[in-house]
Amino acid sequence: MFTPVHAFSGFSVTDTDAARTFYSDVLGLTVTDDEMGLLRIELPGGAEVMAYPKPDHTPASFTILNFLVDDIDLAVDALNDRGVATKIYDDDTLPTDDRGIMRDNGPTIAWFRDPAGNVLSVIENSTA
Repeated sequence: MFTPVHAFSGFSVTDTDAARTFYSDVLGLTVTDDEMGLLRIELPGGAEVMAYPKPDHTPASFTILNFLVDDIDLAVDALNDRGVATKIYDDDTLPTDDRGIMRDNGPTIAWFRDPAGNVLSVIENSTA
């Protein structure tokens, strides 16, 4: 019988030091090193994800992490204040405003990248 006791996801990065700084200092998440040299990133809500070094890393072509927020404008302001660019798409399929926020075309969302080029997002909580 398949009876896991824990589950987590993972993604690759080019530089674990840069990833540690970004996820802890910029995003404010708890990041610890594990015994195998991986980064353990604690996510809001109790989940965790592992970031591992990969010399031939290619950024994911999809969003690897989504952060639910009560106010996307405040979240984008906070990210921008920390040097994070949220205007990463400029096309008709993902029509974003000048701050990088897509509104009225599905969930209200803004995307940004980590130092390894992986895509993350903030999504406004529609029940807030």
